[in-house]
Amino acid sequence: MKYFWLNKEQNDNLIMFFCGWSFDYKPFERLNCGNNDVIIFYDYSDINSLEDSIKNFSLDYRSYSLIAWSMGVYAAYLLKEFLPKFDNKIAINGTPFPVNDEYGIPLKTFDLTLKYVETGLQGKFQKNLFKRTADYEKYVKNPVSRTVQDCKNELEALNSYIKSNEAKYNKFYDCAIISDTDKIIPTRNQISCWDSFCTPVKILDSGHFPFFEFNDWDEILKCNQIQK
Repeated sequence: MKYFWLNKEQNDNLIMFFCGWSFDYKPFERLNCGNNDVIIFYDYSDINSLEDSIKNFSLDYRSYSLIAWSMGVYAAYLLKEFLPKFDNKIAINGTPFPVNDEYGIPLKTFDLTLKYVETGLQGKFQKNLFKRTADYEKYVKNPVSRTVQDCKNELEALNSYIKSNEAKYNKFYDCAIISDTDKIIPTRNQISCWDSFCTPVKILDSGHFPFFEFNDWDEILKCNQIQK
């Protein structure tokens, strides 16, 4: 696991953001941090090392907020025992069941993504992240800086881990943000998942990558105030 401090100014609140597969901090630099320190975690190639990374991470804040996106929803949940006690825990376009025909990415879809990952990462996958072409064009101006091989290695590692570990979930996230046109993790599967755990949901007019709908991190944190 890698991490990057998007903002570290000794503010009272720390936002811990867990990225999705194949991402890094670059596309999130546009979000205003306000009065929050923000640390971004990404690259789950060695998911077994995440525990030690968190244990060795020294934090001292008055309050903590968790925002997890896509595969990061799964990764953050795996680490919950080693993370701080959060005032807000928000899942965005992801579930604790990353590969699941009912609650996550359908198995067939995931297997095809894995099989053609190199081709997909050269354009098709990124385009499918967005509902609107204009948002994709914004993304390509400041895309992730990771190599295709690096992202492929991460997906293969995640595949092995997910297949060898049974997915379980005890209610953890306070609310979920779900895009109405998610081409990566089907919208209906996400809704089914969070409905089954009585988790409040906010629906966005967006695609799998919804962050152009927000100007700052505080706007995302307001999700915890929604009523289903």
